[in-house]
Amino acid sequence: MSNYPALNIFWSMLELFLWILWFFLLFRIITDIFRSHDLSGWGKAGWIILVILLPFIGVLAYVIVRGRSMGERDAEQARQADAAFKSYVREAAGTSGPAAGAGPTHVDELARLAQLRDQGALSDAEFQKAKDKLLA
Repeated sequence: MSNYPALNIFWSMLELFLWILWFFLLFRIITDIFRSHDLSGWGKAGWIILVILLPFIGVLAYVIVRGRSMGERDAEQARQADAAFKSYVREAAGTSGPAAGAGPTHVDELARLAQLRDQGALSDAEFQKAKDKLLA
């Protein structure tokens, strides 16, 4: 039995954390190897073999050699996901009112009314009346 049981718990937790971190990094690198379009099949096979047979050296070598391109692939994937989400939102918002292309939607009309109010062409009472009529 140890004189410092709290220290043993700390070291056990640190080892568990590092073990989980290691597996996370290993799976992340394997995923990146398969996602990479600039590697040939033989290149991917070589990296996989290196990462599996010599895990510490393989992972460190991969991060050193291909770390920058791994970050660039992550950023590109995030940009594509963001663009796809924005496209979906635009498409969903554009078809929520009248049929697409059949004229201005309620959102367009409200924006036009707000612009007229901001320019002083409509009073607040006129704006509210037109808005209520539009939304009714």
